[in-house]
This record gives sequence, C-alpha cells and structure tokens, in this order.
Amino acid sequence: MDLTLQSKFTLYPLSIRKDQKNYIVEEPVSGDFFEMPKICIDAIDSINEGHTLGDIERELQEKYPDETVDMIEFGEQLIELGLVKEVDGEKMTQKRETQALDGFTWIPSSVGRFFFNGMTNKVYLILFLISVSLIVWNPGLFPHYQDIFLFDSMMLNIITYMLISLVMIIIHEFGHILAIRSYDLPAKLGIGNRLIFVVFETDLTAAWKLAPRQRNILYFAGMSFEQIFVLIALSIQLLYPEATTILIGILGIIVLDIFIKTLYQCCFYMKTDVYYFVENITGCYNLMESGKQYLSRWLPFLRSDSSDTEVFDGEQKIVRLYSVFYIVGILLTFSLIIFYFLPQTYYAYSQVFSNLFRSTTPSAFWDAIAFLGQTILLLILLLYAKIKTRKVK
Repeated sequence: MDLTLQSKFTLYPLSIRKDQKNYIVEEPVSGDFFEMPKICIDAIDSINEGHTLGDIERELQEKYPDETVDMIEFGEQLIELGLVKEVDGEKMTQKRETQALDGFTWIPSSVGRFFFNGMTNKVYLILFLISVSLIVWNPGLFPHYQDIFLFDSMMLNIITYMLISLVMIIIHEFGHILAIRSYDLPAKLGIGNRLIFVVFETDLTAAWKLAPRQRNILYFAGMSFEQIFVLIALSIQLLYPEATTILIGILGIIVLDIFIKTLYQCCFYMKTDVYYFVENITGCYNLMESGKQYLSRWLPFLRSDSSDTEVFDGEQKIVRLYSVFYIVGILLTFSLIIFYFLPQTYYAYSQVFSNLFRSTTPSAFWDAIAFLGQTILLLILLLYAKIKTRKVK
C-alpha cells in the first residue's frame, strides 16, 4: 500500500505510559510492547484526532525543529508493527495473534505477595548478607571445585549435580513467577537452550505494564528466592558438621551451584537478570546492542546487525560504562573457567582414565566407559548445534 501525505490512519486501541526516558506503548490484543520517544507519541495522538500524515508532519516540524520528521516512514513502521487498523478507510489484512494472558494465573496473587512484598524484599537482602558473612567468617564453607565429586563414580557425580542444578533452576524461575503474580500479572515458563544445554526461561513480558521500580523486583526475584536455600545449606553445614557425608555433600553442591550461577548473572555480555536490572534503571533498552556497537571499534568480531543500533541523546556515557562491564563479564567467565571448570574437567578425566586403564573393579571400568561415552555424545551434539546455527545464518 502506497502512503501519501493525505493518508489518514485508524489505529488499534493503544495503552501509552511514561517510562524512564521515553514511553511504553502496549497493543492490548497482541500483548506487544514498544518503546517510543515523545515525538512519536505526539504523532500517535494526532493520528487518533483524525489528522492527515501531511498535517501531522508540518505540526511536528514546527514543534521539534531539530528533529527529522518523516510521517510516511513512521506510518510504514506503524503498519509493520501491526498497530494500524485502517488506512483511508481500507482495513489492514495483516494477521494479528492474540496473546494468551493466563500463564500461572492459578497461583493467587496473595501467594505471590506473601513471598514478594516491601518487607520480604529487604529480608532477601539480609539473607544474602548473612550468607556472605558466614562464608567470610568460615572460609571452609567457600564453594570449591571438588564439591561436585561426592561419589567415586563419575557418572553418579554428573547425574547428582545435574539433578540438583535442575531443581535449583526451577526454584530460581519460580521466584520470578511468584514475583510477577504478586502484581496479579501472568508469566510463561518456557524451555530454551544455550548451546546444547536445556534451560528454563520465564517470560516476563507482562512486566512492561509496571513502573520501572516494580520491574526491578521481578528481575531480582530468582536470585532472591535462592537466598533462602543458600542460607539453609550453609547453616546446616555449620551447625551440624557431624551430619552424614552425603547430606553435607549435597548441601555443598547447592551452594556451589548457586554461587556459580550468581557470578554468571554478572556476565554482562549476556542478557542475564542483572543485565535487565541495569537496562531498566538506566532506561537504555538496547544497552547490549549499543555497547557491542561501541566496542566493535576496537573488537571487530563484535560487529553485527547491532552496528545500526541508534544511541539516544544522553545515553553515550551509560553505553561507555556498560562497555567496561561487558569486558569485565568476559574476564569473569574466564575466571570461572580457570578456577572451576578446568580443574573439574581435569580431575574428572584423570580419574576416568585411571579407572579405564588401571581399574581394580569392573564397576569402575564400566563407569569410565559410560562417562567417556556421554562425553562423545555431548561433543557430537555440540558440533551438530554449531552446524545447524551456521546453516540458519
């Protein structure tokens, strides 16, 4: 459809709310949210008043003399976003999907508010500080890379760690779900993947209905909920050192798992919970893309589609500061690899090869065979994932 300056639009009902710097526009039927500056909101208001694109363009040029105003281009963007119902009386034919807003609504909002309210949010911070204090005063509680080796069998160690890690992931995501239910909003728990690993992901899209300060609670909810289990695990280890080896070992794995995942949340080159918190408080909702664009001047391998990301006025300093944390996040990842993942890998495979060539029992030999078999399977899946990704690109 060819637009002209004489064209008039009829938009679908929109919900518009002031955010940090710009405005959040919600299309209620599809459940989509868009960030727009003030000039776009003024254009939408004029469209709803029945003005032609040409009249709106002249009006905005007078009001915003330093801005480039092109209502034809803006109109095409509105059509592409699915926000336009009619153009010059002709209905748009694009398919609009209704988003199901019923995820976890069976959980009463009162239950969510029990776990996440003005008081408990402070309690979670106190729990975190207590846990840190216990580790500082008792260095033996600090998670060690060997904590995952609870049994002589490497396969049993891997299975135990994976099960505990899975339970902790579900607890983490359930924290997000309870937090958003405290505002009587829905959430969706999906299954995604990073490389070859299956992960759970909570869709908090509905959080855009909330004020920025309220969204912060949702982003930290997973880590906040974990603090209960960290403190319990540390307290039992400290108060009952004579407990069974299995129990102490499982508690150690819980602390190690949450410790690593907490550091992982601080890896700003990925969109983690802490990243979304920083993005939210700064109001720079393309922070990663803008940061990569800035860093690509010195690190060409970061250059991608993000090279066309627009940096709004006043965001340059924030982007530069984020770029520093982006690099720190990469260094933090290398630290995890050096102090945890590489030592774990070396220890595991040294034990496996020892059992493979110098085993004293058949069970140790076959455990080594099974462990190497799953290693080969993981490498094949990793290679397949990389090949598939390249084909998609």
